[in-house]
Amino acid sequence: MIPRRAALALPLVPRPARAQAPLLRIGSKNFTEQLVLGELWAQALEAAGVARVERRLNLGGTLIAQGALTTGQIDLYPEYTGTGLGVVLREDTAGTAEQVLARVREGYRARFNLDWVAPSGIDNGNVLLVLPATAQRHRLSTLSDLARVAPRLTLSAGSEFADRADGLPGLKRVYGMEFRRLRQFSALGLRYAALRHGQADVVNGYATDWQIAAGGFVSLADDRAFWPPYQLCAVVRRQVLDTVPRLVEVLDPLNRRLDNAVMQRLNRQVDQDGDEPREVAARFLRPAS
Repeated sequence: MIPRRAALALPLVPRPARAQAPLLRIGSKNFTEQLVLGELWAQALEAAGVARVERRLNLGGTLIAQGALTTGQIDLYPEYTGTGLGVVLREDTAGTAEQVLARVREGYRARFNLDWVAPSGIDNGNVLLVLPATAQRHRLSTLSDLARVAPRLTLSAGSEFADRADGLPGLKRVYGMEFRRLRQFSALGLRYAALRHGQADVVNGYATDWQIAAGGFVSLADDRAFWPPYQLCAVVRRQVLDTVPRLVEVLDPLNRRLDNAVMQRLNRQVDQDGDEPREVAARFLRPAS
């Protein structure tokens, strides 16, 4: 018989360790849409069990987020093709959505070893908006239509719009557009308030602004393709695609559910209704009952 003390001293056979999901660090820029997207991706990847997610959201502007990605502080973040091509790569942004995506993919692979994956239905580009009554009175549906009557109208725009190449200088160059008056407001909400209250006839915004649907505003078509496409994708470090092989498998069907109308609604739930981005994301991902 083996003494009790000796029996307790027998070595234990270790159980096989359960493989741990790889760690994925998701970043975002510092505005509502990016916070919601970061949460959507994080929660979807966690629910699929393909990664443990560390959230590094609300980093700052484009160059801060890009710097965090290239230095390995984050593994991916949401970005827009027009921004990647024009701001990061500093290349001409002319072309169709497919052409711009192909060019930004090529440039990021060559210069940064980064990839653009899971393109969404979101194109959060620049827009000029008017009230339905203004569109009807002046027969406006395109920017060319607006250029015809712009000398009689007041534009409410952001503080940089007067000087940026993709602002008034570009509109003048491409459309010959000149307004009677410019009212500048840094805050997007103030611009839309000016439009609602008759202090401006036209406002500049972005295609996924929740105020567009909530206010019933008319978005004028960029009929001469002055502004580039701003299709939203995931920008990811290429080695992560090896360590998290199911990343695209999870993100691609999710991003295909997202378009401008959906994003407007999700942005409104945060900015107007006061919900937290994580709550908005969880509700969107919840299976329909």
